[in-house]
Amino acid sequence: METRRLELLAELSRLGSMRAVAEALGTTTSTVSQQIAALARETDTTLIEPDGRRVRLTPAGRRLADHAVTILAAVEAARLDLGPGAEPHGTLRVAGFGTAIRAYLLPIVTELAASHPQVRVLIREHEPAEALHALAADETDLALTYDYNLAPATLDPSVGATPLWTTEWGLGVPAGTQVPEGTALDVVTHFRAENWIVNSRNSADEVAIRTLASMADFTPRVTHQADSLDLVQAMIAAGLGVGLLPGDLAPFPGVRIVRLAAPRVVLRAYAVARHGSINWPPLALVTDLLARRTGADTQQTGADPRPPGRPPPGQ
Repeated sequence: METRRLELLAELSRLGSMRAVAEALGTTTSTVSQQIAALARETDTTLIEPDGRRVRLTPAGRRLADHAVTILAAVEAARLDLGPGAEPHGTLRVAGFGTAIRAYLLPIVTELAASHPQVRVLIREHEPAEALHALAADETDLALTYDYNLAPATLDPSVGATPLWTTEWGLGVPAGTQVPEGTALDVVTHFRAENWIVNSRNSADEVAIRTLASMADFTPRVTHQADSLDLVQAMIAAGLGVGLLPGDLAPFPGVRIVRLAAPRVVLRAYAVARHGSINWPPLALVTDLLARRTGADTQQTGADPRPPGRPPPGQ
């Protein structure tokens, strides 16, 4: 049943004539009559009957008019609840990588407990590909993801990405290793014979490494894989190889992080949501808080998002 027809029936019950309904709603008597007749066909029920030169509701018509008032009130409540200006409340599901959750999302969850207690956040740790898969399957509402400037992600047209922050990455090598002066290509070429350590759950850093190596005209020997940056550092300190690490990371004893330039390796973080959900109040609130906390521009981007400015030191 169309809510517009239910509205006409409810107004007919309240005002008593089709002419009065037409005047109240800015339409014609003929339109009111046609829509009521269509509603009667939809319900397979006689809703009105002649009453002299006017009409009146049948008992079934009065019952449906009572239902219409309740239905229309529920529809209006839903509209106000889901509209961009509504007070945020509800459960927001977030899937994202550990750094984004630990450094940015968890402080926001703590703030929400005081400022918006009706917003509940459910968190699942996932690497970008896993988080985007969960988003596509409607298993999460917000995906916190990343890519690299040397390994840009291509997003599905059904989603939009809000840039959050960027971080320059360097090359983690055993402390005390002699590293030549020069460009990133000079640095990686120096380690061309080493084993290379990559992420075990996301391919972006391996793509970035292979891109750098191809620019330096060699193929890296990728051997070890680890999900934890702490484990990557421990492997490097143990002499198992070299690998990419955040440039602002505090290195373990036995690890040195060499800055890479020309080209740089830059991680770019995003908050990704389906276009149809972007304005849902809890989602819009958390996305805005993330953007504010990271100092990012909240403009939505499409499949090839440009990176925002770098975050404050240490973030």
